[in-house]
Amino acid sequence: MTEPYKLLFVCLGNICRSPSAENIMNHLIKEAGLEAQIYCDSAGTSGYHVGEKPDRRMTMAANARGIEMKGRSRQFDRYDLEEFDLVLAMDRSNYQGIVALDTAGKYEHKVKMMCSYCREHSDQEVPDPYYGGADGFDYVIRLLMDACEGLLEEVKGELG
Repeated sequence: MTEPYKLLFVCLGNICRSPSAENIMNHLIKEAGLEAQIYCDSAGTSGYHVGEKPDRRMTMAANARGIEMKGRSRQFDRYDLEEFDLVLAMDRSNYQGIVALDTAGKYEHKVKMMCSYCREHSDQEVPDPYYGGADGFDYVIRLLMDACEGLLEEVKGELG
């Protein structure tokens, strides 16, 4: 059997946006019956929340749409650039933090902005809802659902 296509979602603390993207994507992958072909993980560019579960407000927003939130925060590591086929940054700051670890410029082609896969939303970045209210968490779930649906279509094309 061939190796699964590996996706890594990255935000700042790995408790709101990136675990949401990971769990939404896993939900869509399961619906499509592609669990053996696509693997997802998430990480944060900072180590602020290492070992923590996803933010409870994000979990509530995801659960309201039938998405189960699993996982624990971990910090992004430069070896992730070798390990994953595609690294998806939630915002420009995350993107810069990721490519800064690629000192030889060998993996920059693998690093993409999450919103580049949106089909309905025109956002360039996934906003960080951490310091806002419930509406921000709901919006991020809708935005990531859009981006993940577009990303899944692209990955399915890669898989043939």
